[in-house]
Amino acid sequence: LGFLATRMQRLVQAVVRQSVSSAAAVQARNASTTKYFDKLMVANRGEIACRVFRTAKKLGIRTVAVYSEADKEAVHVQMADEAVCIGPAPTNQSYLNMDAILAAARKTGAQAIHPGYGFLSENADFSQACRDNKIAFIGPPPEAMYKLGDKIRSKQLARAAGVSTVPGYAGEVNSEAEAIKISREIGYPVMLKASHGGGGKGMRVAWNDDDVNLNFQISREEA
Repeated sequence: LGFLATRMQRLVQAVVRQSVSSAAAVQARNASTTKYFDKLMVANRGEIACRVFRTAKKLGIRTVAVYSEADKEAVHVQMADEAVCIGPAPTNQSYLNMDAILAAARKTGAQAIHPGYGFLSENADFSQACRDNKIAFIGPPPEAMYKLGDKIRSKQLARAAGVSTVPGYAGEVNSEAEAIKISREIGYPVMLKASHGGGGKGMRVAWNDDDVNLNFQISREEA
């Protein structure tokens, strides 16, 4: 009887675990298909916009594309439920034009903007502008972008939080002479990095004083 009771107890426990697992799976599945918005705009183009549109359609969310005059026949424009031209071909007059993008969102009634990658995806001012216009920005809040977009501030925050960082100088360097002084203290080789550089821009390796002199201004201009 004791043996049977033990077997029965294990069986009941197994059934309970299976029921809990099934309930969790259903909950996760429902969460993955929850619709938070009725209409979504993608402030980007090409494959990234197409991927977001495909997912939005699966969730029953209407989609809005933005495009430059040069991209009016692009695939992402054809995929969207609505499309708005936001300017001429140069990206600084279209895909980087915050005012035009926000105006398009207001015009179409888009409740959220997905920035894709590149363009305005890491622009804290754009994230803040979306908030100010009561449009959800699908990405980090502006506070996080302001703090982490600046390489100096982000390194200082990491150190304050006890996170390991690459040894170096976590402050602003204003001249070649100052850069050389700091580089000598650290020891060559060193890497010069622009505080607002991104995507590898504004990074230069310096093996000696001459390299610092040469690359300091190049890093600044490139970033």
